[in-house]
Amino acid sequence: MKIAVIGAGRWGRNHIKTLSSMGSLAAVIDNSRKNIEKIQSDYPDCNVFNHIEEEGALDYDAYVVAVPAEHHYTIAKTCLTASKPVLVEKPITLNSQEAKELCALADSKKQVLMTGHLLLFHPAIQKIKKEMLEGRIGKLQYMYSNRLNLGTVRKEENSLWSFAPHDLSIFQYFTDKKPEDIESRGGAFLQPGIHDTTITCLKYPDNIVAHSFVSWLHPFKEHRLVVIGDKGMFVYEDSTPKKELLFYEKGIDWVQGEPVKREGATEVLSYEEKQPLEAELQHFIDCIRGKEKNEVISGRKGVDVLEVLEQAQDTLENKSSIKNTNVNTERKIHSTVCVHDSAKIGKGTAIWNFSNILANAEIGKNCILGQNVNIGTNVKIGNHCKIQNNVSVYEGVELQDYVFCGPSMVFTNINMPRSKYPQAESKYYVKTLVKEGASIGANATIVCGVTLGRFCMVGAGAVVTKDVPNFALVVGNPARVVGWVSEGGKKLEFDKEELLTCAKSGKQYRMEEGKVVEVDAIRVTAQR
Repeated sequence: MKIAVIGAGRWGRNHIKTLSSMGSLAAVIDNSRKNIEKIQSDYPDCNVFNHIEEEGALDYDAYVVAVPAEHHYTIAKTCLTASKPVLVEKPITLNSQEAKELCALADSKKQVLMTGHLLLFHPAIQKIKKEMLEGRIGKLQYMYSNRLNLGTVRKEENSLWSFAPHDLSIFQYFTDKKPEDIESRGGAFLQPGIHDTTITCLKYPDNIVAHSFVSWLHPFKEHRLVVIGDKGMFVYEDSTPKKELLFYEKGIDWVQGEPVKREGATEVLSYEEKQPLEAELQHFIDCIRGKEKNEVISGRKGVDVLEVLEQAQDTLENKSSIKNTNVNTERKIHSTVCVHDSAKIGKGTAIWNFSNILANAEIGKNCILGQNVNIGTNVKIGNHCKIQNNVSVYEGVELQDYVFCGPSMVFTNINMPRSKYPQAESKYYVKTLVKEGASIGANATIVCGVTLGRFCMVGAGAVVTKDVPNFALVVGNPARVVGWVSEGGKKLEFDKEELLTCAKSGKQYRMEEGKVVEVDAIRVTAQR
């Protein structure tokens, strides 16, 4: 199999060396002249390219992506679009949404997509997994991993993102579950906002607990993994010269209602000596050939780890904790949020501190609700909406997909309110509809009974008292149309041009009867 490596930096060179020894290195792609000259010198039979878009660069059987993480998504997408199998170094992307897109693309192209969680191929880790499946330690109870050293200090990411992915991938591998509760704490001492040390605690279903302690500000190197069950314990220390894997037949037994310590034998477990990177690359090749299933380090496994990292980072920054109230639907709901039993919340939606979701409310997929957000009874909210802090969406208001509500903006639902004569019933509520992609600025007020058009934009502090056309930009009190914006949020100026193209969305627009219309929409109308 002819495999090309994209990226010839420090870790990319490890892939290059290993694939060469396996007889599978065919090409290297790197935009550094120094790196390319080194490859040409060390591997004269290897083809070299400066960019993936060069002619012939996408003619190989499979690709390994070992470039900086900010380029993982773009390069992996290019390879998958060309129907090529891809192994992407961890993290698979810098956010879970992009990672999910890669997985969907791989599925549509029927191609293998893997994440480079190398430690899952370490023979000691595989030995522990095998022994666990055979019941050696009984029921899994607790795991911890310390990954400590003095350096290497990163400027672009904190210690959580640099080191903890290894631990999280191992925890996922051992549990085959996603954590229900996540909390991370740490300290930033060398650079503002970049944590040098973090401790992340995770609680999994079946009362399994784990923690990861990572730091690059530590007096000595320590890579230690401890796995505890009710019948025994594993300890593996990768930072010791012998790299021993130990089994302790220790634990606590209950005898006549009293806890009694069990001190059994300690056993050194032998494991096969093999290079994890070679095993990982061989697994990649075997999956492409259909000899194995892509389960250990699939793209979706990479998404799982990335989502845990994102949630841990959120708790690190906000000094809070995240409780995934329903792991199966991948909702991320802060522990202080009140959700009525009849409310429906879509997959991927995140809801932050002190928010309140009332009866029969429906919130779509992949929405983000900030702090102190109130969603009223029977309210319907579409997919991918963002509702910022201190916003109340009252009964009678409906938000379609991709609506943005700025901080402290206000919806109303009654035209003539009286505290002395309550009107808190559905028959009194005046409907308000916010159509797809509309954006409402901070502190704006939407008087009930209006419709906000598709992708319109309401300026900060505006008071909207009548319908807003599609793509309109409105400001002031009362709000008035002062311009037009594209779906991508770019201002449209029709002074000289009859047809405008949005550089961000690629869509075209024309002024027709005093209002902006998409060109595609015009064509559809003409055909009818």
